[in-house]
Amino acid sequence: MIVIGEKMKQYNEALKFILENGVKSEDRTGEGTLSYFGMQMRFNLRETFPAVTTKKLAWKAMVSELLWFIEGSGDERRLAEILHGTRDSEKTTIWTGNANAPYWKPKAKFEGDLGNVYGVQWRRWKKSPRKGLKGIWDALTGKEHYIDQLQQLIDGIKKDPYGRRHILTAWNVAELDNMALPPCHTFCQFYVRNGELSCQLYQRSADFFLGVPFNIASYALFTHLIAQVCGLKVGDLVHTFGDAHIYLNHLDAVKEQLQREPYDLPTLKINTEIKDINGFSMDDFELLNYKHHAAIKAPMAV
Repeated sequence: MIVIGEKMKQYNEALKFILENGVKSEDRTGEGTLSYFGMQMRFNLRETFPAVTTKKLAWKAMVSELLWFIEGSGDERRLAEILHGTRDSEKTTIWTGNANAPYWKPKAKFEGDLGNVYGVQWRRWKKSPRKGLKGIWDALTGKEHYIDQLQQLIDGIKKDPYGRRHILTAWNVAELDNMALPPCHTFCQFYVRNGELSCQLYQRSADFFLGVPFNIASYALFTHLIAQVCGLKVGDLVHTFGDAHIYLNHLDAVKEQLQREPYDLPTLKINTEIKDINGFSMDDFELLNYKHHAAIKAPMAV
């Protein structure tokens, strides 16, 4: 199913489609879902930014999480520091529930430890140990070898823009047990033609009410950042879903949202002086002319 529309109407159309066609299912969280397998949406990033307008996008939470991923952190308290300016335990983030989940807490090595989640895989994917005497020496000295996927991606786009290997993945099978939450948005591929950078994201599990608007905005912004540091313009964001679902305790919220008419999309203002992917901060981005309906609260399933 490919849904293409204007004013983020495709998102509301997808919500409605799942509501009408989803299969009632049990799930890991115990909440239960309406689930549909295999969907896709496409967003044109050239002139507008795909921020949901039928409710308020948590803009600062989204930006801080993306910067946290780029930083390569697996520390939830570091995310709090980026978002709130403090590691104070009273300041929560969208990852606080996962950091404190009973199934994960016994594995955590420190307060806020989430294990080797997204950013760790993006920036410090563990390589196999070297063999022979060099491997023995590494083991004795405690040296570990990592792949910086994100930097390799950027270098690859600059060197060979038309290549078909511009891929970033967080689904590290060997480390899934070392993550508070296995990655939901697992894999993305970048594509360059006519001086424009496009991105296709595969999301294995998609909480369509709470998570998906956040994910759309995050990867749209991510595409802008990579395009800027690679000297390119932006093209399209293609968002492909595996298990697209609405939690049963979100049904009333979804029905309320579907009664709202979408507004025109905002535009993104970005600090164009930043040319290093590690150089962006919270103050480098702004949504302009973002008109939206009020937020709709709903519990996050952990």
